[in-house]
Order: sequence, then structure tokens, then C-alpha cells
Amino acid sequence: MKFGVRYCNTGRYVDPKQAIALAQAAEAAGFESIWTVEHTIIPAGYKSAYPYDSSGKLAGGHDDVPLPDPLIWMAFVAAVTTRIKLATGILILPQHNPVIAAKQIATLDHLSGGRILLGIGVGWLEEEFNAIGVPFRQRGARTDEYIAAMRELWSADKPTFKGRFVSFDGAYCRPQPVNKSVPIIVGGHTEAAARRAGRLCNGFFPARGAPAELISVARKAAEEAGRDPDEIEITVSLPDDLGDLVALRRLGVTRVLVPVTGVSGLASRIRGPEDIANWGKIIEQHAA
Repeated sequence: MKFGVRYCNTGRYVDPKQAIALAQAAEAAGFESIWTVEHTIIPAGYKSAYPYDSSGKLAGGHDDVPLPDPLIWMAFVAAVTTRIKLATGILILPQHNPVIAAKQIATLDHLSGGRILLGIGVGWLEEEFNAIGVPFRQRGARTDEYIAAMRELWSADKPTFKGRFVSFDGAYCRPQPVNKSVPIIVGGHTEAAARRAGRLCNGFFPARGAPAELISVARKAAEEAGRDPDEIEITVSLPDDLGDLVALRRLGVTRVLVPVTGVSGLASRIRGPEDIANWGKIIEQHAA
């Protein structure tokens, strides 16, 4: 079992010195990965319902939370670390131009030595989509197509793609990722997210808990797509009781994320860089 820390581009870690301290402490303690989150903007007074908190609002209802761009934050801490993986949890993929996103992600993977994990989601904040100029109702279809287009750019010698939303012919996009691909992990708490993970992606990250029914949906979707369901890596949040880690392992969970900031009603389990070393023994005890 691997351990990551989330969500690290928020709270005190907006400060560059604190971001460096956290990333370096997490790496030294044996954490496998460090995870970010994305909202380009949060429109004041939005009406869309945040699906992961009973209030329907982000971060206790505050709209003006500082939230650096995840890829730029990851590039910043990549320069001061050497081993820890850098992950988005999630990047709202349909809000991005997939050709530009593929270039940015490949560059970051190349410069970091192949350390990028791309967590993606379709998004929920319609007002944000409106401000960016992306149709909210098409976000699922765009996500599926963008995944295929980015993988073509990352892997093909002479990338060519013809789709509904994006097309290119013989479009060199260099440098490509270290392994000619970047692991894509679908985040979400719906059957649609689970099916997308199973059909198309490398992993599934339910937003809350470890719902066995959704994990089963992802694995079934993988089988139906002719893929090995055991290759769908399952990432979950840290349970309230550390004793439940054994049960998570039996469920097939291979990565657990420990919160370092109290985002959206989640209590921080790591008070700061000065506290993170205490997790070294827990990681050693449960690591496979």
C-alpha cells in the first residue's frame, strides 16, 4: 500500500516556503505522492451544488479561497524534490484545451523524471465552465475524447487524431512523457466516473471513503472493455480509523491519501511539515 498527501496547493501551502517544506518532508517520510486540486475560478454566489459536502459549498462556504494552478504548483515543488510523485486530484479536464494540456503535462513529466500522476474529473461547477467558455453539458464527452487525444500526443511518433472536439494531423508534440504516457486516474463519486476509470484509465479515486459498489463498477467496466480489472489502481482517502487499512487492502486499495488541509469539511490529519515525519512508521507498517 502506498501513501500520498492531499490537497497540498491550499491553505498554508500557498506560501512557497511552506510548499517546499511540505514536499520535502513528505518525501523524506516515505510518502509516495503529493496531490493538488483545481478550480481556475470560483464565481461568487454560485448556485451549483458541491457534491461532496452537505452544505453544497466548498471549504465551508468561502468563495475566495487561494488556490494556485495545480500544474504550476507541482512544477515548483518538483524542482526541490527528487522522488515523490506529483499528482492532480483532480484536474478538471474538459475545461482545458487538450493539446495545450498534453504539452504542459508532458513537459512537467519530462522535467521531473517521470513523476506525474494525472487525476482528472469532469467538474461540477457550471458557473466556472460558463466563465471559461466551455459547454457544461458536453463535459463527459469532451473528457473521453481529450484522454484519447492526449495519449496520442504523448505516444505516437507522428501524432494524428480526428475527433468531434479536437483534430490534428502529423502534430509533433515534444518532449513526450518519460514513459510515452502518464497514468490517468479518474476522480469522482458517481457510477459514470467509475465506468470511465474502468473503460479508459489507469486508476479510480472515489472522492469520499472506499465505496465497494463503485470500485466494483470500475472493475466490471474494465472487464467489459477487454481490460484487466486488476490493473485499475484504487486510491482512497485515509479512513478515520487506521485499523481499517487492513480491510482496504483486502478490497484491493493500493493508495491512501492523508489530508494535510481541512478542505471541504475534512479534518487535517497532518498539522504541518513539522508533524509529517511521525507518519513514517505508519507508512513502513502498511507498505506492501
